[in-house]
Amino acid sequence: MAVTVLASETDFDGWRKAARDFRLAGVAPGTARFVVQGATSAAQGGLFDRAEPAKSEPRSQRTGRQAEFRVPAAFVDLAKEVILHRSTDRFDLLYRLLWRLGDEPDLLKVISDRDVADAMERAKNVSRAAHKMKAFVRFRQVHDDRGEAWAAWFEPAHRVVEKTAGFFQRRFTTMRWSILTPDGSVFWDGEHLRFGPPATRDMAPREDEIEEFWKTYYASTFNPARLSVKTMQGEMAKSYWKNLPEAALIPELVAASRARTEAMVAAPAPQPNARFAKAVAPDLHLDRPGDVTPDSLEAVARGVQACRRCPLHRDATQGVCGEGPRAARLMIVGEQPGDHEDLAGRPFVGPAGQVLDAALEEAGIDRADVYLTNAVKHFKHEPRGKLRLHKTPNAGEVQACRWWLDAERRLVRPRVVLALGATAGLAVLGRKPAVMQERGAPIALDDESTAVLTVHPSYLLRLPDEAAKAEARRIFVEDLTAVRRRMG
Repeated sequence: MAVTVLASETDFDGWRKAARDFRLAGVAPGTARFVVQGATSAAQGGLFDRAEPAKSEPRSQRTGRQAEFRVPAAFVDLAKEVILHRSTDRFDLLYRLLWRLGDEPDLLKVISDRDVADAMERAKNVSRAAHKMKAFVRFRQVHDDRGEAWAAWFEPAHRVVEKTAGFFQRRFTTMRWSILTPDGSVFWDGEHLRFGPPATRDMAPREDEIEEFWKTYYASTFNPARLSVKTMQGEMAKSYWKNLPEAALIPELVAASRARTEAMVAAPAPQPNARFAKAVAPDLHLDRPGDVTPDSLEAVARGVQACRRCPLHRDATQGVCGEGPRAARLMIVGEQPGDHEDLAGRPFVGPAGQVLDAALEEAGIDRADVYLTNAVKHFKHEPRGKLRLHKTPNAGEVQACRWWLDAERRLVRPRVVLALGATAGLAVLGRKPAVMQERGAPIALDDESTAVLTVHPSYLLRLPDEAAKAEARRIFVEDLTAVRRRMG
């Protein structure tokens, strides 16, 4: 049995060097032991253990395959995570993978493999522990000879103190703070980050004056109508509650949730905000005889903000109306605002807008001379973590919003309306067009303007092949050039 002694439970560099030496020396899994300095198992040893790690053979004596042995970068990244796991056999698992990678260089791609799946699961557990530490560390105020400081006690599921230290340094740069854990401690003095030995719970402060304010805030934001105890405990397991000051309030808040929810339901609806009602054009959001027809682009913009013709307004930040000169000869109609447009309140300011700007310039069209708008004025999306993923508006939503597009067309009276993609084509033509078959061909409209179809700039961004992307962009610019000639 070959043995190496690591400096600590998270001594990745020590494990990496010893594991490589073992691998090059031909020490098979099961005959290599990795023990931590000071641990009982390290002190006792085994009957056939060698006191020193195996030495690698001279380079001239190694086989070509052994001398050139390499592992993918993905394995190094995986090992750095797994070594933080609390399992006692993590070193053996990693060495077993290292050994197999010599003959199976694509092993990590086989996620059904038992060792690969095991390692990935442990890495996921470590990542989850790091996330929980970032979420559930609670600092308490203390004072020393330098004045105000902050200290926290935390018991992470895995050894993630050093992994998360950078996050706290960036988040609380202006504070002096300490985080104490059973695995080790980390200290930030405003200039330098230092790591220290393990700590015990009694070394951290129990409470401070600010804690009562924090509990009051937590209780005031607790929404009983949206309470799901199972979901809450899935995100904030009970094992963390003992170190969270607000956790003492949870049983009482849960117990009172039903009564509070019933009281909320029984309460009368609040009156609408009178100031907001005065700020928007009256009745512009109503779809009934007697609708007030907007007589200016400013009235259209105000009406879009108050529009309730379809449900898309509920999840959008704001409505995004068109922009451009009142007498523009060219109106370009896109699909809907994207994430960037929803936040900025302006059309075509995101990645697709940048593609469009470059193509317009190449075709000899000044964006300042174009009226830019969208078929749908609110951002339709699906939340996915911190992201908001685009969803294509359906025919009903396009039809509901067509009233605003028609108002823009009536006020601007463009000579040419360029529809970007099928959704814009549906809004302009009243039917869903076959964009690739009809692109570039003039289509007469009832108001004596001419519609032209082409692809949406986002289509160019989605093409994975660079050659295909370049060709599609060339054709797109040709479409815009033909539109410029048609504008007269």
